[in-house]
Amino acid sequence: MARKSVATSRTEVLEQDETKHQHQPAFSNALKIKLDHLKTFEPLSENQAKFFEMYKGGGYFIGLFGSPGVGKTFLAMYRSLEEVLDKTNNFKQVVVVRSVVPTRDVGFLPGSLEEKQEIYELPYQEISETLFGRKDAWQRLKEQGYARFISTTAIRGISIDDAIIIVDEAQNCTWGELSTVIGRVGHRSKILFCGDKFQNDLTKKHDQSGLGTFLDVARSMREYQEVIFTPDDIIRSSLVKNFIKACADKGLLPAN
Repeated sequence: MARKSVATSRTEVLEQDETKHQHQPAFSNALKIKLDHLKTFEPLSENQAKFFEMYKGGGYFIGLFGSPGVGKTFLAMYRSLEEVLDKTNNFKQVVVVRSVVPTRDVGFLPGSLEEKQEIYELPYQEISETLFGRKDAWQRLKEQGYARFISTTAIRGISIDDAIIIVDEAQNCTWGELSTVIGRVGHRSKILFCGDKFQNDLTKKHDQSGLGTFLDVARSMREYQEVIFTPDDIIRSSLVKNFIKACADKGLLPAN
């Protein structure tokens, strides 16, 4: 009698596990991100249109610099994901690279390197939500292998092939970080740099932005193309636009 009871108990557990698995799949095809899910966005300024044409023309070493609120990172993410999700080309992944520099020192952050970096992925979560109209878009893109986030801390020694690399907040990178990142560009990859000298968070004496030196080098290369955004390109809000223009009038904006 006891044996029968145990056997019945095991059968019930197996049936319950199978039912649970059926109703809660690890990864459903219905949740996967596809090219058809990407919303369509048209350029809202002349400089945005200039970038679209530059990208469409095959640019593979591009800089997007200038005023905040003009959509630099958004535009880079939009065109890059559009190309990666298109199965007719060789690009397999968008790789976002960023230096993990806080605007204020918040002390020691517990957890693994991946957990420490999560806070710096928030902008890309928000952009992906806008691009696809779903809150889980960034996470899904990573799970499907279409997107990856790497900090400059962990980028040495790797080669990034068949990818579109976006170096975001480039003004927060030292010359060593920027030269290391571009040294990771592998076969059939392209690289985009986004930044604004006005938003430099490197305040420690031993940490100096390397963007100026990097641009001196890049602008001497025939492969390099660039779009410099001005306060007139700001689309975030009228308040941001008027504030940045007021800063420019008072000579508070560094030249990009």
